[in-house]
Formats: sequence, C-alpha cells, structure tokens
Amino acid sequence: MTDRSMPLTKHLQELRARLIFVFIAFFVSFIIGMLVAKPLILFLQTDEMPVTITMNVFKVTDAFSIYMQFAFVIALVLIAPFALYQLWAFVKPGLYRNEQQATLRYIPIICVLFLIGVAFSYFVVFPFVLTFMLQFGEQLGVQNTIGLTTYFQFMLQTILPFGALFQMPLLVAFLTRLGLINPDIMRCFRKYAYFILLVIAGLITPPELLSHLLVTLPLILLYEFSIIISSLTYRKLNAKIS
Repeated sequence: MTDRSMPLTKHLQELRARLIFVFIAFFVSFIIGMLVAKPLILFLQTDEMPVTITMNVFKVTDAFSIYMQFAFVIALVLIAPFALYQLWAFVKPGLYRNEQQATLRYIPIICVLFLIGVAFSYFVVFPFVLTFMLQFGEQLGVQNTIGLTTYFQFMLQTILPFGALFQMPLLVAFLTRLGLINPDIMRCFRKYAYFILLVIAGLITPPELLSHLLVTLPLILLYEFSIIISSLTYRKLNAKIS
C-alpha cells in the first residue's frame, strides 16, 4: 500500500484513462468478434447434435441480429481478462504487496473457470435439454420448426450462466479471505445450499430427471470443492496470524 495518498482528481483521471483503454480494447475485440462470428455460427450449425435441426429465419434481420449478438459475446469474452487486469491495476495502490499478488492470480483462474463452465454446459447440458425439448414437441404431434435466432439465443442462455456458476470456488476463496465465511459455516449450511442448487438446476433444465441430475450433481461437487478451497484459504490465514 502506498504511503502517499493520491488526490481524488488523480484517481478520477486514472479511472478515466483505464476506461478508455478498455473501450479501445473492446472495439478491437468486437472487430475480431465480427470476423470470428460467421465461421463460429456455421460450425455450431454443422456440429454433431443428438437431433437433426434445420435452421430457419422468420425476419429479414434475424441472421444479421444473431451475427451481431455472437460478435458482441465473443468481444466480451476476449476483453474480460484485460478489463479485469485494468480493474486490478486501478485498485493495486490500495493493496498490500501480498494482496496484490493474491488478487492478480484470480484473473486467469476466473477465465479458466468460465471456459470450463461453458464447455461443460455446451457438451453435456445443452444437448440433453435440446433433445428433451424437441422430443417433447414431437410427442405432442408438433413439427419443430426452429428459428435461427431462437436456437442460438436459447444456446447462449443455457451455456453462459454456467460460466458464472463455475466461479463459485473463487468467490468462496475471496469471501473466506475477507473473513465473511469459513468452511465450518459452509458445512453447517450445506443442506440449504444443496436446496438452492437444486432450484437453480430446476430453472436451467427441463422437468426431466436425467437432465436435472446432470446439472445438480456437478453443482453439488462444485460446492464441496468450494468447501475444500475455503478450508485451505482459512488455514493459510490462520497460519499467517499465528
């Protein structure tokens, strides 16, 4: 932590400069996203799924709309590490040296956990959910005519939340370092946490047992892994104090 306090105007100027950097980086990332979006959409249409789907558009703007949405999401994913680094650099002067190193290590972990969550959802959860929905429509005698925008919006709404859910261990480690929680508290509230995870899984998946279990079990394992992370963090904090 710096001994000399920085005037408020200096803080605002630095914040403005870093926001400008982030905006410029986002603009560049968005251009990259526009270049990558088209081949990515084509790949996702040809990627093997449990069911055969023929894409349709119902509005003149549907194809361009989903193209821009993909470019925007790609840009956000690309800009995330840089934006997190800029945030860390802005708060760095107010942190002790050990806190600076600890918080900086969070950035790559956040990105890796997000990608793991997205990959798990795309390869495991999304195919089951999609198959269930389409087969349910066939059982009702309905012919499934899938719109391009509807399909890809449904895909993004299914896989992106898992990127956030897989941040649980990191969030637990951070809250443990702040002293807001500890492994004993997490163990005491385990049954309530399980219930909340069941509700979250129920909101994400269709009302079908196998799909529900495919989501619930990994979330429960993630919670148990978070307890281990909290225990390790708690021990390190106690070792420093003693």
